[in-house]
Amino acid sequence: MNIFEKIIDKQIPAQIIYEDDYALAFHDIDPQAPIHILVIPKKKGIKGLQEVDGETMVHMTTAIQNVAKAMGLDESGYRVITNNGDDAGQEVPHLHFHVLGGTRLGHIHHRDDTHKSL
Repeated sequence: MNIFEKIIDKQIPAQIIYEDDYALAFHDIDPQAPIHILVIPKKKGIKGLQEVDGETMVHMTTAIQNVAKAMGLDESGYRVITNNGDDAGQEVPHLHFHVLGGTRLGHIHHRDDTHKSL
């Protein structure tokens, strides 16, 4: 069981700011912006975007919109990021979305001379 599944099961505490039947949202313990919320599906066994079904994504989109509104980001703007797999830097093998805001966010550009050809 990964850390997010333990948070879903309430075995590990988290600063939860939103919860419904399908999603859970809580403050990231290592924030990268003044507001940094993780939004995760409660459905277990979804490691990333390659495994998620459309119905779950509909619920995740609604949860992200609700979180943005609850945190006051719906008017000023916010960034949503998901990392998929090792090369993307995914640390927890459970689909999750980072909602970042609360300040003007800079542009992120990553270049690596060992990039793979498309």
